[in-house]
Amino acid sequence: MSNDPKNTSVIQDDDDEPDEWDKRINKTGCAEENLKLQLCHADTNDWRKCLDEVRMIFK
Repeated sequence: MSNDPKNTSVIQDDDDEPDEWDKRINKTGCAEENLKLQLCHADTNDWRKCLDEVRMIFK
């Protein structure tokens, strides 16, 4: 298979539009807190190390 750009398909990335997940999280009013929790979990791979972020969601 060739790496010629003419042979590759173009995939449209509609990342500018919020998807259903983003819409639901934004409606909760705690999208910023949710993002912090997700980033913490991604960094630590351990929810127990993100308890401060969890508490901020339920504050």
